[in-house]
Amino acid sequence: MITTLIIAIVTCTLLILSVLLFPKIRIKKVSFSTYWIICLLGALLIIITKSVSLNTLKETLFSNTSVNPLKILVLFFSMTFLSIYLDELRFFKFLASKASGIAKGNQIILFFILYFLVALLTIFTSNDIVILTFTPFICYFCKNAKINPLPYLVGEFAAANTYSMALIIGNPTNIYLATSANIDFVSYLQVMIVPTIFAGITELLIIYFLFKKSLKAKMDFEEEKTSIENIPNFIMGISILSICLIFLIISSYINIEMWIISLSCALLLLLGIIVSNILQKRSFINIVNTTKRLPFELIPFVLSMFIIVSALNEQGISSYLSSLLGNDLPIIKYGVSSYLTCNLINNIPMSVLFSTLPDINQGSTYLQSIYASIIGSNIGAFLTPIGALAGIMFTGLLNKYEVKYSFKDFIKYGIIISIPTLFAALGGLLLVI
Repeated sequence: MITTLIIAIVTCTLLILSVLLFPKIRIKKVSFSTYWIICLLGALLIIITKSVSLNTLKETLFSNTSVNPLKILVLFFSMTFLSIYLDELRFFKFLASKASGIAKGNQIILFFILYFLVALLTIFTSNDIVILTFTPFICYFCKNAKINPLPYLVGEFAAANTYSMALIIGNPTNIYLATSANIDFVSYLQVMIVPTIFAGITELLIIYFLFKKSLKAKMDFEEEKTSIENIPNFIMGISILSICLIFLIISSYINIEMWIISLSCALLLLLGIIVSNILQKRSFINIVNTTKRLPFELIPFVLSMFIIVSALNEQGISSYLSSLLGNDLPIIKYGVSSYLTCNLINNIPMSVLFSTLPDINQGSTYLQSIYASIIGSNIGAFLTPIGALAGIMFTGLLNKYEVKYSFKDFIKYGIIISIPTLFAALGGLLLVI
């Protein structure tokens, strides 16, 4: 037990330090993120020291259950492929440029339009996709308009990591925690829509009043016209994404697992693109670019943390943590503890760990714990950059576009915004479950 605990603590400590001090390493012209390398080394140490049995690993990685990590990765990557391809056709940039055009130089109107646009897109895609696509646009637009980008960046990041709670597919943590409790798409939505709305209203008001003075400043407005590339392929892409969402909603009723639906839709889109491009005599550069943008580093990271958490579970450490939390006040205890824990070990391994803590025999208390953990895993993402992969990507993009947003700034705004938002969401959960 001691060996497992030491490896887990050291791995998580180095994970935090890597994000803060050396997020990337460069070998000649190729750069690598360090966070997943550290986690992979930690998982290898777990295996070498025999802190987890091979049978446990086999059951974890290849079990025919909804919480199989490989199935979850397939679901996430399939949905990500569908969304990134639409972005390659300039769909998200088109919407953002339309939003700036509607605002007509009024920052307050622009702020609210962009916030709700990010919220809406996050619900139907995912927080990571929206942050990857909207952050560069906001940095570019604000630089050219000579305005402070922080209200829009903070609003975007908060909205993306709040409205990601609404649907089960909005965040990998939702997928894992919900499927571990056998919660289907519709049941999830029925519970989580109220906490999401409560949280969204709370954070929007806080962010607006934080930056109200800045948003009253004038800006140099010049509407940039952006058109969607390849209309036939766009129609096909948006249609397949819509069909995918419909089948995900009814997946529990037709008895088809969600990863099968998303994978089928992604393959259908890929086949459709190939045929369409051949008929149109177009290159396949959009497919290549979409594939390059997939977050492949997530694969070793997720699998490595699954191995580490499996070891903690097998060694009885998860049971000890479960006894510390107990069964009383599950919404508050699991909501707050998951919120804090994801800022120590990142929200994906946190969700894996917390799925093992609640007692499945506790009925409604068990579900309260799972839903509260989902809330903590999403909202905890904007307390520190360590909280989620979205935070790591977000800070990396800001550095790339030379926007000053220090670790201290991240925490300052994170504390002010995320704590009231967390309790608003947990309050909403108390009303519906």
